[in-house]
Amino acid sequence: MTQLRTVQVLGGGGAGCGTHVRSLAAGLVDRGVRVTVCAPEWLERVHDFRGCGADHVPVARRGDPVSLGALRTACATADVVHAHGVHAAVRAAVALGGRRVPLVVTWHTRVHADGPRGQLLRLLERRAVRSAAVVLGASSELVDRARARGARDARLAPVAMPVPRRLPAADEDAGTERGDKTRAELGAVGRPLLMAVGSLVPDRGYGTLLTAARAWRRLDPAPLLVIAGEGGERAALQARIDNERLPVSLVGRRDDVSDLLAAADIALLASRWEARSLLAQEALRLGVPLVATAVGAVPELVGDAAELIPYGDAAILADTVTRLLADPARRAELAAAGPVRAAGWPTEEHTIAHVLSVYDELTQSQGLG
Repeated sequence: MTQLRTVQVLGGGGAGCGTHVRSLAAGLVDRGVRVTVCAPEWLERVHDFRGCGADHVPVARRGDPVSLGALRTACATADVVHAHGVHAAVRAAVALGGRRVPLVVTWHTRVHADGPRGQLLRLLERRAVRSAAVVLGASSELVDRARARGARDARLAPVAMPVPRRLPAADEDAGTERGDKTRAELGAVGRPLLMAVGSLVPDRGYGTLLTAARAWRRLDPAPLLVIAGEGGERAALQARIDNERLPVSLVGRRDDVSDLLAAADIALLASRWEARSLLAQEALRLGVPLVATAVGAVPELVGDAAELIPYGDAAILADTVTRLLADPARRAELAAAGPVRAAGWPTEEHTIAHVLSVYDELTQSQGLG
């Protein structure tokens, strides 16, 4: 049998999407698949696709002739093209131009939009899923949405993330020291540390977090909320932090998110919608108490191993965090429940095996197997 050749197409994407593609690429390469990742250059710098044995073709997240030409060239010899996200799927479909190369689309998350932007988004979703031989949804809600948009074949798929690095038990003192250094770097010595991670966009609920932070100023000592991530909302968020003198620090995009989370007293997820949130997965695996909005697939993901709250309710968010900070026993209970819950999630092995089975199914039906 000839070597299977696959092209993974990634747009801007969030941290979770890029991390998944890196994990998938590494697993496929280990199994003898030739993998080319088409992604913006900055994503290669963050995830090091070449470091796991994949080829990387720099392709900007645009639909201009130069970007589409580079994508078309990369896909010319592929047996399967696998796009991650709606925008990447549309660009991959255009690049393929009707050629009989199977297109797989993994739908990781969804965007909320109203008015003309919402109408355009629905059109893009329809184009993406109708161009795909198979749509893999990260949650049952996304599978239903793909079917409603006209997908020929939509399936629920395991989308596992790498397990965060853990120190051996013998190195617990080193881990404690590293956590202390992280807290000192962030300015959280002698005060609770709250962590949120993700792109600085409206749907992440950071406005709600800042409103809740006003209430936390009354606590003694006042906790510090640290937000790791970049995005278009940064300037507006920073202006509000400065104007209201909020105990909040924006630290930008970080490559040590696991270390930041491991040092935190509580992790916060305030999003309007999530499928398999990377923050939720890392927090539970690390045994960090999590407060999260009960949206999308979050309740299914975390079960009773996190405190769930409504989206957009700053008062409930503030009260829940205040209660947890005053209740070490409840925090310890959540910390113990997290890794137990995480042990039941699909592994990277499950994810890679599932994707390979889809590739095999499609290439065999094309007479390529």
